[in-house]
Amino acid sequence: MKQLIVALGNPGTEYANTRHNVAWLVLDHLKNSGSLAWKEKFKGFFATDSESVFLKPQTFMNLSGESVVPAAQFFKVAPENILVIHDELDLPYGTIAFKKGGGSAGHNGLKSISQLLGTPNYMRLRVGIGRPAVGTVSNWVLSDFSSEEQIQLNDYLDATAKAVELYQSVGYDKAASRFSRKALIQTP
Repeated sequence: MKQLIVALGNPGTEYANTRHNVAWLVLDHLKNSGSLAWKEKFKGFFATDSESVFLKPQTFMNLSGESVVPAAQFFKVAPENILVIHDELDLPYGTIAFKKGGGSAGHNGLKSISQLLGTPNYMRLRVGIGRPAVGTVSNWVLSDFSSEEQIQLNDYLDATAKAVELYQSVGYDKAASRFSRKALIQTP
């Protein structure tokens, strides 16, 4: 049975390395990322391997459901076999957590997916970006990682990609038990 692994982000070079696009960066760190052949469809880019369909919606974040739902319907993937990777303000940088269903916690990408899918009962992989010490949340998520964060960013992305690969091979429950609110890197 195919899984749909969705990485949320915003299109455009100005957003490429922002905190809001951390999920896209995670997919780029999968060990098979170099062999994935990306095609444009479903208002996004998708690629497949033997276990999964990967999707990077090219709608803006708050319209993510317009990409996810057609892809899920086309590949006949039930909500419980959808994993949405997204940035998470409520987790510190360097920490990830799997989550089953639930609310959107103000994340417009999740809100769009839940609304158009008709259910919030899909899996999530929350990738911690922390909250801003000063300034607005919108400026924070749309900003690049700090120079201090960039020192460990590749390690963080590699470790998060391993969590995605574990999800692919052994399923949600085992991956979630191994990576429940787990700090993947030492932060200063």
